[in-house]
Amino acid sequence: MAAMSDRSPSQPRPQAAPHRSGFACFVGRPNAGKSTLTNALVGTKVAITSSRPQTTRHTVRGIVHRPDAQLVLVDTPGLHKPRTLLGERLNDVVRTTWAEVDVIGFCLPADQKLGPGDRFIAGELAKAGKTPKVAVVTKTDLVDSKQLAEQLIAVDRLGQELGLDWAEIVPVSAVAGQQVSLLADLLVPLLPEGPPLYPEGDLTDEPEQVMVAELIREAALEGVRDELPHSIAVVVEEMIPREGRPESKPLLDIHANLYIERPSQKGIVIGPKGARLKDVGMKSRKHIEALLGTPVFLDLHVKVAKDWQRDPRQLRKLGF
Repeated sequence: MAAMSDRSPSQPRPQAAPHRSGFACFVGRPNAGKSTLTNALVGTKVAITSSRPQTTRHTVRGIVHRPDAQLVLVDTPGLHKPRTLLGERLNDVVRTTWAEVDVIGFCLPADQKLGPGDRFIAGELAKAGKTPKVAVVTKTDLVDSKQLAEQLIAVDRLGQELGLDWAEIVPVSAVAGQQVSLLADLLVPLLPEGPPLYPEGDLTDEPEQVMVAELIREAALEGVRDELPHSIAVVVEEMIPREGRPESKPLLDIHANLYIERPSQKGIVIGPKGARLKDVGMKSRKHIEALLGTPVFLDLHVKVAKDWQRDPRQLRKLGF
């Protein structure tokens, strides 16, 4: 016997919710948790993270695929008061990005009181037109409920003071995975209706060579702790499959240069008897092999590019 429907013939079928797709970016002070949040939403490592501020230099897009939407995340450098030409260029990247996205997420760490840096960015955001702005209170795993409540009130107040109308205020912990999917649920309705912008399975549109360079740079930064300021740039010169290898045992040769600003920094990056550079190679190779899905031979060299952060010609050569 055929199943009976409880809908009369005249009743319209319920409409499926329209598919949405668009761009969101996270902004905030350096080290506010933007890259970690991007990785948590995408579900894999597409943006480099470091305990040091000001690590992200490239706009890395992470792509979140859902049945109802495709959310393309644009990760920007931390906006800050610039002291070098590189700093000015990084700030320009941030402002250009704001003008091109559908929603802006402002990351404010739960464990740090709002400071002049946050006010500076909030003031800039207030000028960013009608783009919806979501306040994302990050690193909630580092505070208790009282501290979190105080921060949420402070963020709400900051918006009122500067005439910023938050579309949402969302507490999250990317490290503990708390409320990350809720954040995605709140961002999606702010996107325009439209078909997917990228094929299913794509997680980023960042060129592989740029991502490989970023992974090497991340390992190099962790290796030198507090001894070096942010004066390491990495350029991947070539990535070529090793000739004469059987198909079942491929090997990718990657040749990369690490650029520092002064000869005195060379020893710090290389370490005693090359130990530190070897460690950088081992750590980054593991991540690169996971990213590319193939065994890798990594050839690293350290070179001096004098005062590159202040030199327009050097900045161009290094891809900024």
